[in-house]
Amino acid sequence: MNRVYVAMQEGVNEPDWFENVEPFVKKALAELKFDGQEISMLLCNDTYMQELNKTYRNIDSTTDVLSFENDEEYEDEEGKWKCVGDIVISLDTLPVNADYFEESRNDELKRLIVHGLLHLNGMDHGEEHIEKGTAPVCEMLVLQENVLEKLKDEKIIK
Repeated sequence: MNRVYVAMQEGVNEPDWFENVEPFVKKALAELKFDGQEISMLLCNDTYMQELNKTYRNIDSTTDVLSFENDEEYEDEEGKWKCVGDIVISLDTLPVNADYFEESRNDELKRLIVHGLLHLNGMDHGEEHIEKGTAPVCEMLVLQENVLEKLKDEKIIK
């Protein structure tokens, strides 16, 4: 079992598919065989994402997804939990990426979520990034694409 908390940046309109994010994240976590995790996710705009990227990565531009690892653990009446961290996704960059990759917004959102989950669980892709028309070679991106293939029929954005 996993706990997932999804929120919207203040002042950003909640998309009509917002309620579909949490169930997808839980399915992705199950597919990755990650259990006992607590994850927070924030959907935001490019302005806020640029602020985060500048503050935490010294990069003064927006990006599609950021992951902030935590690794704090606690126990409650339901069991032991690992707060693996936070994922932030820019809803402004989502359609730009989808157009670039010639994918649906739904498939791009799923890619960003799985990418963030893998980063929160200690994986890294170094300098390699998903490129249109090029198969990934590093372990993280290969796993990401394999998980997305298994979840290809899942719909967040309908």
